[in-house]
Amino acid sequence: MSLDRLAPAVFVLLWSTGWVVAKYASLHSEPFTFLSIRYALSAAAFLALCLAVRAQWPNSRAAALRAVYSGFFLHGFYLAGLWWAIANGVPAGISGIIAALQPLLTAMAAPFLIGERLQQTQKLGLALGFIGIAIAISPKLLDPATVDLTHAALPLAINLVAMASVTYGTLYQKKHLQSGDLRTIATLQYIGALILTLPLSLIFEHQHFDGAAQAYGALAWSVFGLSMGGVGLLLHLIRRGQVSRAASLIYLMPPAVALEAFIAFGEPLTLPLIVGTVVVVTGVYLTNRKAFSEHRPAEV
Repeated sequence: MSLDRLAPAVFVLLWSTGWVVAKYASLHSEPFTFLSIRYALSAAAFLALCLAVRAQWPNSRAAALRAVYSGFFLHGFYLAGLWWAIANGVPAGISGIIAALQPLLTAMAAPFLIGERLQQTQKLGLALGFIGIAIAISPKLLDPATVDLTHAALPLAINLVAMASVTYGTLYQKKHLQSGDLRTIATLQYIGALILTLPLSLIFEHQHFDGAAQAYGALAWSVFGLSMGGVGLLLHLIRRGQVSRAASLIYLMPPAVALEAFIAFGEPLTLPLIVGTVVVVTGVYLTNRKAFSEHRPAEV
């Protein structure tokens, strides 16, 4: 029970640092190359953990392939598309709005793909969360640099596909990977992600990684803080509750990143950001509030 209560807050804290890591990584490595190294090391780290604790592996080839398949979309296509889009002209504010579509898309697709339906207060919470994000990043959206995006039509399309990819991966995880050891599932998922990013790196990049201390620091945190800590908690949240609730936590990322930037770099907290954050927190609370009539599955 204590993990269930702490997991959402810790997940938001860990996941929000991914934007800072991406900024540092882009200065020292090509995106597909960095992601390939990250996924290979993440798979190796999870494999070592699984061997150390003698974790149970999937009992059939089909189950193992489902884990690999889900990782292709949940990790591989999502981050590869997102990082490439930003590197090729999609402004951070626009990318933030696109990312904020994920909880809404998840909630709309969940009834059809996994039979999950939301209460009216949860629907209101998702809508408030999106409105809050729009308010919070409105100054960036009004920046003259973001007005003309005709040069970024393809990157914008890739960004949208990446968002759809993580939505599909999340729903697939909920439907097909509700049983089994999450540690072995995560190992196989990172193999699936590597199957995508490694060929992209070999075909489109020069495998540049400059080996600076900041590059290794970003890589270490990506593996242990994000891939093992953040993703491990995300998989736990998907399994333990409604997938739409887990997705709604994505709304908290831009405000969390802004607060971290204020503390670490002194970047100002604007009035729209503060107002938007209040609206976001209210929306996430409504989406994740436990209804009295809800029945929670027993711990396995």
